[in-house]
Amino acid sequence: MGKVYVFALSAALNPTLLTATTVMLLLPKPKRLLLGYWLGAMTTGLTLGIVIVNWLKNSGAIGSSKHTVSPAIDIALGFLALVAAVVVGTGEWAKRQERRREKLASDLKKVPKWQQTLSRGTARSTFVIGVLLSFPGASYLASLTAISKHHLSQLEIVLTVISVNLIMLVLLEVPLIGYAVAPQWTTAAIERAKDWLALNGARLATIGLTVIGIALIVRGAIYAWG
Repeated sequence: MGKVYVFALSAALNPTLLTATTVMLLLPKPKRLLLGYWLGAMTTGLTLGIVIVNWLKNSGAIGSSKHTVSPAIDIALGFLALVAAVVVGTGEWAKRQERRREKLASDLKKVPKWQQTLSRGTARSTFVIGVLLSFPGASYLASLTAISKHHLSQLEIVLTVISVNLIMLVLLEVPLIGYAVAPQWTTAAIERAKDWLALNGARLATIGLTVIGIALIVRGAIYAWG
């Protein structure tokens, strides 16, 4: 079952989820927004996860074939992450951000519809966005595939899919737990984090992208030549 949770951790590093969480934390009443998004994401994740696992078990879609496309995808994504790390680390990212800010003076910045909806700040809207943006990605599908290979009862499948989704949505759950247990401390900590990211965000992104890029390339190489 180790692979199930490794893929779940990989799915937790979802750029869309990270962006949505960041946006919600910047808005008024983030606790309500985060909870709405979490409920929507869990609704989609659990429903499709249980359906997909059962379909894979019953359809015989799981065969003896090994990874054929995923190694190339991993390696390609790894190289893209390293390129992004170089861009951020060399200051090109900061230059582009400055150019974008200058462009805002003469034109309105176009943002995705879901980010516009998030900015309105209602729990109902974040629930809908959570539902729509939480369709299974590659890592989640890999985790579901690993679950289907084990001889689990229906109850065990449901519990395992729930645990996988809880891991995948940890970016939402950590601040939610913080707001529930220590709301004042959490609010102050988030404000400090914003200030810290303003100063160190580029360096952190460079390190993170480098680590992710190397890990993806190594994993792709292992699958390709293993």
